Amino acid sequence: MDNIRLTSYDEVAEILKTIDNVTILTHKSPDGDCIGAGMGLCFYLRSLGKKANVLNSDGFPERFDFMTEGYEPQDFEEQFVISVDISDTTLLGDELESYSDKIDLCIDHHGSNRFYAKKTYVDPEASAACLIIFEILEHIGAEISLPIATNLYTGLATDTGCFKFQNTTPEAHIAAAKLMRLGVDFEHINRKMFDIKSRGRVMCEQRLINDMRFFEDGQVAFLTVLNQHINEFQLDRSELDAFANIPLTIEGVRFAYTLKQQEENPEEFKVSLRTTDADAAAICGEFGGGGHLRASGCTIEGKAREVMAKILDVTRKYL
Repeated sequence: MDNIRLTSYDEVAEILKTIDNVTILTHKSPDGDCIGAGMGLCFYLRSLGKKANVLNSDGFPERFDFMTEGYEPQDFEEQFVISVDISDTTLLGDELESYSDKIDLCIDHHGSNRFYAKKTYVDPEASAACLIIFEILEHIGAEISLPIATNLYTGLATDTGCFKFQNTTPEAHIAAAKLMRLGVDFEHINRKMFDIKSRGRVMCEQRLINDMRFFEDGQVAFLTVLNQHINEFQLDRSELDAFANIPLTIEGVRFAYTLKQQEENPEEFKVSLRTTDADAAAICGEFGGGGHLRASGCTIEGKAREVMAKILDVTRKYL
């Protein structure tokens, strides 16, 4: 399949202007950025009188319910498919796997993008997919409603760790300020995304911190979340993403790994890596994954100890 790499917002805007009956795909284990980009784009297309839906293999977690407020699926015969914040079709999940070779346009900010769509716009320098969507809408002079602004701000905030991560750019701050001027309830969003925790999550964090393992004079840390933890503390799997940042808060840790045992395959772990000064995408790329310079992920098969051993072998090359 020929792939066209788009290089300007004008090219993307021209596509958005002409399409209708649009299906927007978001990645499995959805986060604030993919939901925000998907919903923000959907609400915009609908404001033009077009029909659009947002799909996700795993559904949208309850903690993001404020982002989907006012959204109801529409009935139409699909004519165009867009993916947002998806670097590889393996991230579509089982329910959306059939779309792997049917994606007309991909909008993404991952340098590891596989260029699987017919047309692709990727900006690896963008802090979030939501920043790209915001700048496209601003570029074409679109009217940004409060629901659109709320979604785009949430995606920006979550993908930058409330504007603390290395990927935070001046453009991200500028966009956030403009969205705040549109009436976004940033206090509510940031408290809900970063401060509020379920009781089970707090208790689970205590257990995981106690069981954390350190290697290489404390430079490498592993936090392991097993299915038994999820069951014991009655966690929603959408809560697990926040665990990835815990090991990096410990002084001296440069490589912070969070291993999450998969429900459907207990001998498979989803690995999240956060680093202070190393290329996280390169490390995860050695296991078929990818992502950003300081935050990336991959999936590795094996028991927890086996997975740790595999990761350590690779990590030592980057110490």
